[in-house]
Amino acid sequence: MLPPSHYYASTHCRRSFNHGQNYSAGSRIFVRGGVYDKFLDQCTEQARAIKVGDPFSPDTYQGPQVSGTQFERIMGYINSGKNDGAAVHLGGKQIGQEGYFIEPTIFTGCRPGMKIVREEIFGPVACVMKFTTEDEVVEQANDTSYGLAASVFTKDIGRAIRVACALKAGTAWINCAQQTEISMPFRGFKQSGIGRELSEYALKNYTNVKVVHVNVGIRLRSLSILVPCIISTNIMHSSTNQR
Repeated sequence: MLPPSHYYASTHCRRSFNHGQNYSAGSRIFVRGGVYDKFLDQCTEQARAIKVGDPFSPDTYQGPQVSGTQFERIMGYINSGKNDGAAVHLGGKQIGQEGYFIEPTIFTGCRPGMKIVREEIFGPVACVMKFTTEDEVVEQANDTSYGLAASVFTKDIGRAIRVACALKAGTAWINCAQQTEISMPFRGFKQSGIGRELSEYALKNYTNVKVVHVNVGIRLRSLSILVPCIISTNIMHSSTNQR
């Protein structure tokens, strides 16, 4: 694993950016067993230090959720985690009685089949899970209908590249998170979006390809009879495609 100051900060960045309302927020955090306890302690310390409040205040890091509907959706996921047997290590409640503020929340004791593990929470909630082998963590990470982005943190660059290639995600960061480059495409696999953003790949979203074939070397017999039929047939196909 990387030095603590690096991977704690990067993991915290992915999970908490924009109050967790970010499609590439790292809500599932898989940690190797040998460093799990230390990681959880440091991650908890960082989460406790998050200033939640007025989004216009310079020292606020996490503001309210975007709407009442989103607030209820996130609280529904938190309740689902509790009901499924996951442990609320930190947070899990509304802050105050007014507004859509939610405590930074960490779940432990999560199992692969839980809703909070398999679905996108889109809020300030993280599931911190322990793994033993590389094959195990790749299998668990890919066990979801989504695949927008993932981060791999390790000192072993060979392992980092191997795991990044094995993860079924459109973007894989190695020893960093939430990095984009305008010349590189950004998109997801599976149910994580259609099309691509950024780079020349994004232009395909706004492009229709049209093909026109012109006969310049084959002489047609009875041209005056065939051409109207061909034009008529093409018009019919075009109308069908437009519908």
